[in-house]
Amino acid sequence: MAKPKLIAGNWKMNGSKADIDTWAAHIFAGEAGATAKKLLPGVSDSENKAEILLCPPAILLDHTGKALKTTGVKWGGQDCHAEASGAHTGDISTGMLKEMGCTYAIVGHSERRQNHGETSENVANKARAVHAAGLVAIICVGETDDERTSGKAEDIVTGQLKNSIPDTATPENTVVAYEPVWAIGTGKVASAEDIAQMHGIIRDSVTKQVGDGVRLLYGGSVKVANAPEILHTPNVDGVLVGGASLKAEEFQAIALAAQKGAKAV
Repeated sequence: MAKPKLIAGNWKMNGSKADIDTWAAHIFAGEAGATAKKLLPGVSDSENKAEILLCPPAILLDHTGKALKTTGVKWGGQDCHAEASGAHTGDISTGMLKEMGCTYAIVGHSERRQNHGETSENVANKARAVHAAGLVAIICVGETDDERTSGKAEDIVTGQLKNSIPDTATPENTVVAYEPVWAIGTGKVASAEDIAQMHGIIRDSVTKQVGDGVRLLYGGSVKVANAPEILHTPNVDGVLVGGASLKAEEFQAIALAAQKGAKAV
């Protein structure tokens, strides 16, 4: 059975409790007991091929869980530590994420790799911890502008996949997100052809490494205008949305684009 498209929102270091409340109220009209299909008006259960995930800053996870617990929308962490506990000031463990009701955790985002010097080995260790906690790891990979223009994009991405995906990965506990660094927050967007080509390469590599059925997301300046084309591109099983996920109406429109004819792996 095909898995649903995954529409994931990454708020990065943005948002407040009030923002969470506004976001939830807009999408669900404040109705108690609302379900995820409320976010997708006019879409029947048989047509619904979207799984909705919100990843706010860690400090907002408790409030997010309370706001979304009856909606069908899932929530997850933006990062985690590889260790279960210890003297790691400022870090959070996968156990803490699970206690907050998270079902997913993002690891290896390009901003973590670039701004915090995380290596693919670090990412693999974090993903292994995510799996050990019973959560799903969203493992991010992607090349820089210089790496792409120099013709190294494929080697960079396949190398990251090889070294970032741990031996604990399965199609059930792992999602891979391709996020070309040059398209994150820049307004630049990879063409459908670029995305299809790289996702095809990623599909082959991940299938050999993990098995068939791992969902592949695209992330990088995903907006309402380009979401339909991206979501219907071969080997794209969802999107990792940044800035556009902060606005409920935009995120809602992107989620709707995943319906009616969009097929995941």
